[in-house]
Amino acid sequence: MFWRFARRLCLPLVSVLVSLLGVATDARSDELSVIPVEGQPLAANVRRVLDALALVGQPLPPNPAAAIRSAADARDAARLQALLDRHVLLAVAINPESRVKVLRGPAPAQLQQGGYTPVLVKVMNESTITKRLKIISPQAGPVYAGVAPLSLQRQQQTELGVNPNEQGSRERFLAVEMFAAPPLTDKLSGLEVEYAIALIYSHEAGKREATIGFDVEQGNQDLGFRGEVPVLFDVRPAVVVTLNVRDHDGRPTLGKFTFRDAQGRVYPPQAKRLAPDLFFQPHVYRASGETVLLPPGKFHVEASRGPEYRVQRREIEIPAAAAHTLDLTLERWIDTARYGFYSGDHHIHAAGCAHYTSPTEGVGPEDMFRQVKGEGLNVGCVLTWGPCFRYQRQFFQPQPLDLSEPLTLLKYDIEVSGFGSQALGHVCLLNLKDQTYPGSNGLETEGWPTWTVPVLRWCKEQGGVTGYAHSASGLWIDEESASKRLLARLDRSGDGQISREEAGAALLPAPYDQIDADRSGGLSLAELVASHARAAEQLPNLAIPEMNGVGAMELPVAVAEGVCDFISAMDTRRIQEWNTWYHVLNCGFPLKASGETDFPCMSSRNVGQGRVYVRVEGSGFGVQGSEQGGQGSKFKVRSSGAEGKLERLDFAAWVEGLRAGRSYVSDGYAHAVGFAVEGVRPGEGDVALTGPRSVRITAAVAFAEEMPLAVAHGTLTPAAGRRVLWYICVSRSSSMLLASIEMRVRRLRKNVCAKM
Repeated sequence: MFWRFARRLCLPLVSVLVSLLGVATDARSDELSVIPVEGQPLAANVRRVLDALALVGQPLPPNPAAAIRSAADARDAARLQALLDRHVLLAVAINPESRVKVLRGPAPAQLQQGGYTPVLVKVMNESTITKRLKIISPQAGPVYAGVAPLSLQRQQQTELGVNPNEQGSRERFLAVEMFAAPPLTDKLSGLEVEYAIALIYSHEAGKREATIGFDVEQGNQDLGFRGEVPVLFDVRPAVVVTLNVRDHDGRPTLGKFTFRDAQGRVYPPQAKRLAPDLFFQPHVYRASGETVLLPPGKFHVEASRGPEYRVQRREIEIPAAAAHTLDLTLERWIDTARYGFYSGDHHIHAAGCAHYTSPTEGVGPEDMFRQVKGEGLNVGCVLTWGPCFRYQRQFFQPQPLDLSEPLTLLKYDIEVSGFGSQALGHVCLLNLKDQTYPGSNGLETEGWPTWTVPVLRWCKEQGGVTGYAHSASGLWIDEESASKRLLARLDRSGDGQISREEAGAALLPAPYDQIDADRSGGLSLAELVASHARAAEQLPNLAIPEMNGVGAMELPVAVAEGVCDFISAMDTRRIQEWNTWYHVLNCGFPLKASGETDFPCMSSRNVGQGRVYVRVEGSGFGVQGSEQGGQGSKFKVRSSGAEGKLERLDFAAWVEGLRAGRSYVSDGYAHAVGFAVEGVRPGEGDVALTGPRSVRITAAVAFAEEMPLAVAHGTLTPAAGRRVLWYICVSRSSSMLLASIEMRVRRLRKNVCAKM
């Protein structure tokens, strides 16, 4: 009885299974159905498809194209489908319930490695919906995972975090997208039949099977896997392009290159990149003799090596060949080493923020060295911090890493961030000899004190150099919050205003009478808010910041304790950075400034967006102003060695120059290689003033012709109409400008000298 029942039950199941398997194995169709549809709108759609194929560089052959255009002119819908269907790779059928079924068309499944191949898609739209058609594939998507969402939001590249490779699949060799740029559209027209173009990229060559699917909204694929179809692709190998890279002096070097096609797509696609290429950067770094895989075709290439180089732009054509060589010569507009200055970024990371955690916990030293050299930096300080701390700390050495070159140094040190003593601000610890804090057992979770001064002192005891990172974080002004704090503290009468008597000697953002706009004799919340808003745009200002971030909040204490050497600049809000520095200097503490990027957290486009140029003793021409001044003032030129350059840079000497203040901070597009007050250069001594008098300031400055398109933190567009004070362009000339000005010191505190 049981077996008779089982046989009756199994027969229908077997029939259903055979039916489903039949759909999967008989997915390819040598001839697609001709669907009744009006000829005029279909003809218009077909003309736009032909134009789009030509636009992406793969037009149909002349004879088929001419026949199709003739049928379009005749508005012959049936003939249009008969002619065009033979070029269709994938057919999409949408039933009246908006369920999607996918069929394999008669066109050969051929792709080009390293390039986007346009494939023709026929859409049979019974539902006449007008939604966006999306192509999907389990073989598509990013090849990495574990990126911090906030970093991608800052970069405005959140699409690079969609569908991360959390399972670590090795099968993600495709990138798929619908071509939705003009003359095509990003949505279906609603016509019963129309044609579209899908772009399919493969970074592997050879025979590759992939599953291709379509949908028009989530959950609308047809039953039984009919919303997708397996396709065996034949992928032609890409062209191996060897880059012959020469520096301005003709020597082989490593450069920074961006490759784009006519539609602006970046090659190789960012979502398919693993180290040494970083997925969140549009460019790649290549040394002379290294290669990049490109498809045949025309490209726009940009070549440079950081802000001290001009951006070389040119159009190239890659031939349909197995290999090709591309000659690229870089051009400097300034060489600061000739003046004794060597650039560095003291705050970059190899893990965390925009870096992935899979397939590896961040990237390795060789990858970071490529970043540093590719931006023309002489020094890169890779700071191990909370994310991936236990993995990344293996790369620490008491000296620059062995892979360093004579004039490009990579040193691993520590940023106290994401662990330990970070509550009152993150700190950079440079030139450490030992990275294990006493009692921490080499872990980020044990033994660290709750404030920064003990950690800074530990670094100084090793001969290290210390400073606060991303200084303005937490030091911005919240106008309403700051105003409410003042009211709560000073309004003793509880009338909602601060009287002159209540204000007393309290620190206000402006003089009392300036805040009292209505002359009522009391300061209202609205008046205080307006005053704080004005103060936030002024340098210097007396507005009290929020003190709620990860910047230089404990800096005044650390400076007074003698354990802080510098304040970081260039990667947070400029006015708050400079305002903090100004007030510390005004208290008589000779705190130095250093430029940083906090790559790839505050900025992830490249290292060195904020940088410090340190003058190293015994090198450079050393442009210096004479003490006589006046219009006839001459600049003395001192040199040592061939062209004044070092043959080998010593990290200890560089970081000592940073500590001493023999430096200037820049983004690399503006330079002050010869700045002096009364003939004294920064870091060489003090200018003692016994009373008010004029002082002579001399400078040799240079500005790039090409200014940056974005700042190191955020964008150029300020919120709520605020002024942008982050970059001040004085000149568009790339030649050196010699300047001599006179400044009158009107007030002088007793026993205070100008610290240089």
